[in-house]
Amino acid sequence: MAAGCTRRTTLLAAGALLASATLRHAAAADRPVVRAGILKFGTVSWELDTVRANGFDRQAGIELQLVELAGNPATQVALQAGGVDIIVSDWLWVSRMRSKGEALSFIPYSTALGALVVPAGSAIGGIGDLRGKRIGVAGSPLDKSWLLLRALAADRYGLLLDRDAQPFFAAAPLLNSKIADGDLDAVLTFWPFAARLEAKGMRVTMTVTDMLEALGQPATVPSIGYVFREDWARANPAALAGFQAATSKAKTLLAESDAAWERLAPLMQAEDDATFRTLRDRYRDGIPRRWTEEERAGAAKLYALLARLGGRELVGDAPAIAPGTFWTGGA
Repeated sequence: MAAGCTRRTTLLAAGALLASATLRHAAAADRPVVRAGILKFGTVSWELDTVRANGFDRQAGIELQLVELAGNPATQVALQAGGVDIIVSDWLWVSRMRSKGEALSFIPYSTALGALVVPAGSAIGGIGDLRGKRIGVAGSPLDKSWLLLRALAADRYGLLLDRDAQPFFAAAPLLNSKIADGDLDAVLTFWPFAARLEAKGMRVTMTVTDMLEALGQPATVPSIGYVFREDWARANPAALAGFQAATSKAKTLLAESDAAWERLAPLMQAEDDATFRTLRDRYRDGIPRRWTEEERAGAAKLYALLARLGGRELVGDAPAIAPGTFWTGGA
């Protein structure tokens, strides 16, 4: 999260406080309310909409309420202000907040990561072919995938991509448009946008998972997760347990049922059947299969690498992942 939020972001989060208070009063009195801050067309909305549509929240003894927000910074502000109970973010942000004294915690949502995508007829076959190329990068120079790509290029090919290529940092939708128009030679982007390019016939040259494996890092660590305040979790154990049970049922349904996806088509905003199927399949690929001490240790190892690559700008003053970043039941 950028240091400091814009006034507009703060006002949006304040609006979420008022909206969620209204929602709370409408909930059934005998079920704890869990307020989730979401982006209307974000991938998490697919899972949480499935929870509500199938009554998995009620079956788990909770009332799930969705609070739509305008962007990831707004969800983070809303969580910190108490306007929502749960959002989706990455564990790097959670650890950084904990190191600043804000006790947030994380449970897995997805292992899906991005990819390096090139046009179908491109001569780029791998990282070694990126010299002099125009590379679109979703996000900023501190994007984790970019840090990993830079590290791998330097380690394996002696390429310093900041110097030896032409990186262009921008929002993912803009990059998809630019590579389609021929203005970029490659795009390193988040998985939903990579899936859209793949569905249009472009080629995935390397996934971020491939990069992690090549760097000797664990590739099954959840990249993003559900994030909540630790004091809320301790005060509302039944609500958190119910949320975990409900989202687990939704994941199982979405993993197994093609019919369950048909209802989600408007939220997915897929332009055609190929895009719809690719988004569905890549979501399924990212469903976490394990969450044990081994994965948590792997995340700590990856954090150390990212801290070395991104420095204080990425992780602040914490060279190691903060204890308690990963929720293990509140013991």
